[in-house]
Amino acid sequence: MAAVLESGFPRDGANLLSQTIKKRVDDDIWGFRSAPSLLSSGVANKGREQGQVKTVQGIWQETAGGIALNQIEPNLLKYIWKHSRRDQLWMLVVILLSMPTYFLSLDLPKRIVNGPIQGRGFENPDDTAFFLTTNLPLPDWMTGGPIVIFPGFELDRISFLMALSVTFLGLVAANGLFKLYINTFKGRMGERLLRRLRFELFDRVMRYPLSRFRRTKASEISSMIKDEVEPMGGFIGDAFTQPLFLGGQAITGLTFIFIQNVILGFVTLVVVLFQAWLVPRLRRRLITLGKQRQIEARQLAGRLGEIVEGIQDAHVNDTTNLERADVSGILGRLFFIRFELFQRKFSVKYINNLLIQFLAFLFYAAGGYLAIRGTLDIGQLVAVIAAYKDLPDPIRGLIDYDQQRLTVDVRYAQIVEQFAADDIQPPELQELAKGPVPPLAGGFEISNLQVIDETGSKLIEKASTVIELGERIAVIGAVNSGATQLTEVMARIIKPTSGKVDLAGNPITELPEHVTGRRLAYIDGSTYFPQSRIFDALTYVLKNQPIHERERTAEDKAEYELFLLESRRAGNTDLDYSADWIDLERIGVKDMEGLENEIRKVLVDVDLENDIRSLGLRGTLDPEKYPELCQALIEARHTFRDRLPDLGFDAFVEPFDPQVYNNQATVGENLLFGTSRLPAYDPANLSSNRIVRSVLAEAGLEKELFDMGKEVASTTVELFGDLSADNAFFDQLNYMDAEELPAYRAAMNRIGTMAMEQVAEADLQLILKLPFAYTETRNRLGLLDDHMKERIVNARHLLRETLEGLTNPPVNFYDPDKYNPAASVIDNVLLGRVSASVAEGPEKVNDAIRALLDEMELTDDIFRIGLEFNIGSGGKRLSETQRQKLHLARALLKKPDFIIVNQALNSLDTKAQRAIIETVIARAKGRDGDRFGIVWSPMNHAVAEMFDRILLFKNGVLIEDAPPQKLAETSPDYRELVGLL
Repeated sequence: MAAVLESGFPRDGANLLSQTIKKRVDDDIWGFRSAPSLLSSGVANKGREQGQVKTVQGIWQETAGGIALNQIEPNLLKYIWKHSRRDQLWMLVVILLSMPTYFLSLDLPKRIVNGPIQGRGFENPDDTAFFLTTNLPLPDWMTGGPIVIFPGFELDRISFLMALSVTFLGLVAANGLFKLYINTFKGRMGERLLRRLRFELFDRVMRYPLSRFRRTKASEISSMIKDEVEPMGGFIGDAFTQPLFLGGQAITGLTFIFIQNVILGFVTLVVVLFQAWLVPRLRRRLITLGKQRQIEARQLAGRLGEIVEGIQDAHVNDTTNLERADVSGILGRLFFIRFELFQRKFSVKYINNLLIQFLAFLFYAAGGYLAIRGTLDIGQLVAVIAAYKDLPDPIRGLIDYDQQRLTVDVRYAQIVEQFAADDIQPPELQELAKGPVPPLAGGFEISNLQVIDETGSKLIEKASTVIELGERIAVIGAVNSGATQLTEVMARIIKPTSGKVDLAGNPITELPEHVTGRRLAYIDGSTYFPQSRIFDALTYVLKNQPIHERERTAEDKAEYELFLLESRRAGNTDLDYSADWIDLERIGVKDMEGLENEIRKVLVDVDLENDIRSLGLRGTLDPEKYPELCQALIEARHTFRDRLPDLGFDAFVEPFDPQVYNNQATVGENLLFGTSRLPAYDPANLSSNRIVRSVLAEAGLEKELFDMGKEVASTTVELFGDLSADNAFFDQLNYMDAEELPAYRAAMNRIGTMAMEQVAEADLQLILKLPFAYTETRNRLGLLDDHMKERIVNARHLLRETLEGLTNPPVNFYDPDKYNPAASVIDNVLLGRVSASVAEGPEKVNDAIRALLDEMELTDDIFRIGLEFNIGSGGKRLSETQRQKLHLARALLKKPDFIIVNQALNSLDTKAQRAIIETVIARAKGRDGDRFGIVWSPMNHAVAEMFDRILLFKNGVLIEDAPPQKLAETSPDYRELVGLL
């Protein structure tokens, strides 16, 4: 614990605080971790009565003010050092080891030029030199002369040149390897700390009080965690290593230049110091602009998120142009900020480069002058110029590092400011349970409850009541009466301003979430669901902690161990998301079959089971994954076809037959005779599909279909051209929209009597769309005879051969003896078309197929398919009513001790609400063996009579607390509210 607090307190103070808290916890009746077991034992109640019970949260806040745990380290460099000092120290060692090789690589060119190239030491042709001579590094006055460890290799001039050149190449390679290792290591270190920072920010979001989210935009939070901390990843790895590495290189280079010539070294030092003084001052404005850019970008993300979430309002109220103006304004401000940023950035870069090139001028001018005068030899000049060529990069890098540090500091400070919160939940409240969480030992005890919102308005004033386990309570009142706020307090959605709200004898705000989250269920009118399957949405409430590890192969296990190691190094949780999280034991089932039965029961109770089966019928199946079910559905298809005459459906249901033209389908559907996998092969897009057009040309059908399209266009323009776009006649046109009539009229005027080969491609595609959407039995223009149908069937076979020859056929073709994975379950059983001219024909066919599947005992399989339905982002693929029912169903699935309902089911009519409430009350009374309490604040106050007791609020005051029968007799406010007056 002391280690946790070190960031906020001195070490001695942290140790003292840790010991104080430990002693206080030990002295109390029970500590935080023992709370669940005492909930059912009754000891907690006794302790509470005596005023002795304290949770760790309470002691922590009392002792330390709760400050240390609630704040992020405000200094970025301290944060980096705290979490990576071991790696940073290792980098320091590696960087120091790299400096000698870097220095030698600077010195070696001088030796090459002065020695074998210019001939110094090789005045005579037979002269030699020793290579790799190694002496003991001790001064001569101690040893009386050099002590030779290794005399070296004696080489002639050419050999010596080659040896030095190869050594230079080796030093360059060694320097490159050092850079590779350093950059790779610091990159991994940066990404690891970036991961840690992102997780810590997300962890804080998960511990925010719910009230904070009312004033925080979700898109801004995601933008800060995802985008705004991204640049820090590059800096984190460079925070300490970059100045050490670049500074070491710069000092080494400057030292080398000083050794060669003091004057050149001094000039270089002056220019570098001037550069280091000037450039950061020129960049100060860049820091301010960067901060402004960050704020504007965050506002843009927030506004875009708001607009997308409220897109319906923008369309309904004709405010799309207002939103465009708003976004355009933000983009405009962002543009000018970024433009000024670029201007100043490249101006500073120009000045920086100018100073660097000025040094080059000095080296060539002054160095050349000194070489001419003989005070500097050519080898030294070459070495100085070589050292100078490597010097600008570390100098520029150090200046850039300082700029990056200042910029990232600003970003980090803003993020710390945004994520700082004193009322954040302690992490202990969200710890995993150490064992099964037992049922609650008692209900709610509310005393002198007062709730005041952020504006100072009193929502609830001095409310007191007791709700025992198993009670069924209705909480009603007019708008802003306090009724809905009471349910929110009981579910910990909002915090009480004052007063007491105890659950099983403990302050509800101090209970861990593994108690409240499992023993309480809360449902309100919101119906947001993340994108998932229905099954996942339902079982989400059962996924509180991993139950069983995922089975892995030896190779996968080794990879996962590495993943776990990195997670721990980055301070992330080591919980396995891919493990089995569904707690079957908690709801009293042993396997997935039992879970499925429980799901079916709750869906029946909320009147959602039939909807799930309907979704199952509209779902798709993979024959490789469900071979037996697909085969059973093929058998159902054949049985259904055999029964068509007995059902009286043979007159308006026409099955698909590969050898026969289907009169209830369009020409395009008959030609394709399958379900497309790609949009280009949808019947509506066949006119622009090159492969289809080439097959039609080969079959000699393209011209006939073009003539047919012209006939359809001409007739339609003639018959409907003068009608308004909202005329009911257009409802009969399945091949053309009213808005397309002007385009077809213009196309027909352009085409006139031209041959098909002369028609523009755009007009050709427009005309060919019509026959592909034409159905003779529906449109009845007399354009299809038996001969034409036969030719279309022949073209169908040719098209199928062509497409099946492709690597990935884009169409799943209809086959009476095969399951089509691209078609829905019900379309696979039908495998045909229903006439649109028969009233309620599709409904009759669907009912007959449902009855057949039930007869074949496939209903459960269809139900499982329905559970696999993807509900889309926000659950938007379901209706509002379905989402509200699903929300209630999953609350029932978790089998809580209390179910708290706040204005839910408001999209249902009174009759439907009553029916569902009746089933929920029946469950609460133990119909299925499980009893629980209900606290329900209904939108329709008339249903309150169904409950055992009613809490009636008025203007924030609890004015009545009695059974409905008594209130109906004695309370005018109740009678007025439920419409009895």
